[in-house]
Amino acid sequence: IEFELAKMSTEQMPSRSAIYRAIKRANLIDPHARRRRDEKFKRWERAAPMELWQFDVVGGIYLEDGSELKCLTGLDDHSRYCVSAGLMHRANSRSVCDHLQTSLDRYGIPQEILTDNGKVFTGRFNSQKDVEVLFDKICRENGVEHILTAPRSPTTTGKIERFHRTLRSEFLMEKRFDSFEQAQVHLDNFVAFYNQQRPHQSLDMNTPSV
Repeated sequence: IEFELAKMSTEQMPSRSAIYRAIKRANLIDPHARRRRDEKFKRWERAAPMELWQFDVVGGIYLEDGSELKCLTGLDDHSRYCVSAGLMHRANSRSVCDHLQTSLDRYGIPQEILTDNGKVFTGRFNSQKDVEVLFDKICRENGVEHILTAPRSPTTTGKIERFHRTLRSEFLMEKRFDSFEQAQVHLDNFVAFYNQQRPHQSLDMNTPSV
C-alpha cells in the first residue's frame, strides 16, 4: 500500500504504522499469517531466469454449476514469472503435459524443473519399476533435468505455493465462473497483471517481467 501511494505522488503520505493500524481496524490482517519470531527461515533461489521452473497443480476454481477446475501452475524460480496457469477439468497426465508443452513452446526450455511427487509428475512411487510417465518423457526429450521434492516437504516448492496464496486472495476470492472458457480468460488476464504490473517485495518492488 505504501509503495502504491508513493507511485501516486500522494502529498501527505501516511506512515507505515498508520497504514498498518488502518488495515488492522478493518480486520484485513490474518493473525495466523505472520511468521513466528523464533521460526528460522532460509531463502534460496536460482541465480538467473530459466535455470529452474517450479510446477504444481492447484484446485479451488469453481464454475457456477458447482464443478471444480484444476490448474497447472508454473513459476520461474529466479524471476517469479508465471509460465503456466492452464485450467483442466481433471488433472490427469495428458492435460498436465499439454500445458507443460505449451509453456515450453512459449517461453523456451529451462535447465531444470522442480515438482512434488504427484503421479502426474513422476512414476517414483509406482508399483512397477522403471516406469517413465509422460511428464518425465517430455523433460528427457527436451534435455530438462526433472527434480523431485523430498516426500512431505511442501516448503521446497515454496515459491509456487506462495503464488497459489496470491491466486486465492487476489484472483479467486470466492468467484464462480459461467464456463471453462470464461474462467481461463479471467485467469489469463490475472497472470498478465501478475507478470507485468504487480510489484513483488521479493523483487525489490519490481515485476517479474522486468
